[in-house]
Amino acid sequence: MSKKIEVFDPALCCSTGVCGPDVDPALTKMAKLHLDVEKAGYELKRYNLAQEPGPFVETPSIQKLLEDKGPDGLPAVTVDGELKKEGSYPDAAEVAAWLGIEESSLQHSTPKNQINLL
Repeated sequence: MSKKIEVFDPALCCSTGVCGPDVDPALTKMAKLHLDVEKAGYELKRYNLAQEPGPFVETPSIQKLLEDKGPDGLPAVTVDGELKKEGSYPDAAEVAAWLGIEESSLQHSTPKNQINLL
């Protein structure tokens, strides 16, 4: 059975937070990791506090985190409902460990036939 990984983002302006003139590099890395996890055939869900507050109150470990630390505890990650990380985004090694796979499974190579438009 595949693990259920959920990332609980702080309130962001859009679903990924990768917009506007000052993009946080951590959000860009998380967006890429999210895509890599899905390309590898695994599921990783992200929730934005500003747009999807439901999962924050429906997930007991996240609800407790918010009660204890408020939004400073975000971002947070749960695996099968268990809080695994708080206050920062996971890296590929952590996600791979939670999934029980090699980190290299989440790293996709560049296509062989690249198009040069210059």
